[in-house]
Amino acid sequence: MVHRLSDEARLEVGPRVGWWPQRGSGEYYRALVRSDIQRQKRRLAVLSLSKGGSTFSPGNDLGWLYYAWVDVGTPATSFLVALDTGSDLFWVPCDCIQCAPLSGYRGNLDRDLRIYRPAESTTSRHLPCSHELCQSVPGCTNPKQPCPYNIDYFSENTTSSGLLIEDTLHLNYREDHVPVNASVIIGCGQKQSGDYLDGIAPDGLLGLGMADISVPSFLARAGLVQNSFSMCFKEDSSGRIFFGDQGVPSQQSTPFVPLYGKLQTYAVNVDKSCIGHKCLEGTSFKALVDSGTSFTSLPLDVYKAFTMEFDKQMNATRVPYEDTTWKYCYSASPLEMPDVPTITLTFAADKSLQAVNPILPFNDKQGALAGFCLAVLPSTEPIGIIAQNFLVGYHVVFDRESMKLGWYRSECHDVEDSTTVPLGPSQRDSPEDPLPSNEQQTSPAVTPATAGTAPLSCATTNLQMLLASSYPLLLLTMSSVFFVS
Repeated sequence: MVHRLSDEARLEVGPRVGWWPQRGSGEYYRALVRSDIQRQKRRLAVLSLSKGGSTFSPGNDLGWLYYAWVDVGTPATSFLVALDTGSDLFWVPCDCIQCAPLSGYRGNLDRDLRIYRPAESTTSRHLPCSHELCQSVPGCTNPKQPCPYNIDYFSENTTSSGLLIEDTLHLNYREDHVPVNASVIIGCGQKQSGDYLDGIAPDGLLGLGMADISVPSFLARAGLVQNSFSMCFKEDSSGRIFFGDQGVPSQQSTPFVPLYGKLQTYAVNVDKSCIGHKCLEGTSFKALVDSGTSFTSLPLDVYKAFTMEFDKQMNATRVPYEDTTWKYCYSASPLEMPDVPTITLTFAADKSLQAVNPILPFNDKQGALAGFCLAVLPSTEPIGIIAQNFLVGYHVVFDRESMKLGWYRSECHDVEDSTTVPLGPSQRDSPEDPLPSNEQQTSPAVTPATAGTAPLSCATTNLQMLLASSYPLLLLTMSSVFFVS
């Protein structure tokens, strides 16, 4: 998995796109923030099986997700799909009436982007309106007719609609690479609009949400894996995804909680926000854990207390930044990088998550380090978002069986030998409201050698096929992937 704005993604896209923001530049960060704002506007969007039908999951903007190859049908056809923890349905362009163009993406890929044609797959069948996942859909007038679906976003007219198909998803066991064929429901996306026609998820979307129609749900119900999956986020913005992974015994965890009265998404309770040696009272909030948002955001009242304390502890000159999105920016140089106080979110039972790299360095016109900004934003909603920049450096487990979020420090090696990375000893005085003893640490200072590197730098990686021992881990068949512009 590789981030959308990486150098590798630019090479994949080739001359089709003439402009590309330079890593670490103001325009680079503005592009990320623009996408985050759009995601937040669509946070309350819903997914339905047909227009006007009953809802079963909120949707979200698809602009900044990681991608992976998946193989579907018989014979197998490969699709480069976006990975999304914020929605449920797995859909691909299919028997197209209105789909995004797929030409011009080949680059260094080892295969072309494809359109799914159910008639050419010997294992496909239309899901009838009589199916339990298609009950009470107004578009169904006959129990034998194909079941329709519609993903409808409230802003910018972004939709995907078509018919539901049952077909085979091809996976592999880890140790012996034995193939596993799982029957799943796929959206035959006949018509897309809005962002989908502008190059976002042109080859489809793999929803990883909690609903019965999601791929993790199908794999668990079939007894192939435990009802859990994990995503690992490396500091170079590559990563891995594992189905059936419930993490390691030493990981920390916190339960999922209802959002707007329903336990239907990956939301958690944050007890306190901690800056350096001090945990702030009155900073509890609910947060979505969203792998598709670039920058963590906090409810406005929490954000104000959080940034005030951060600024108080910073022993550096505050400077204006060309991008007015970032309010808390400080001067630095290749020879002098100020200490940055630890940023930690605490949860029930003394669990905590310390952000590995919560700042954005920015450079002068000569490319040398000029300063840095706190990469946290105020939320437009009363809930926060724990986004990619707080998940980097962690293996994150979405344990739907135990209904909890797990996490541990990792370099994204194999599940069985993931390396726990210490953050180093504390460089601060004892906290007034202490963190758990194993979390009283200070964010590592950015050295002159690395200070000018954008925190969301990117690289291409070959994803391995994985398996666990008793209850097997499954990994989608993947190869090097890129972020489509």
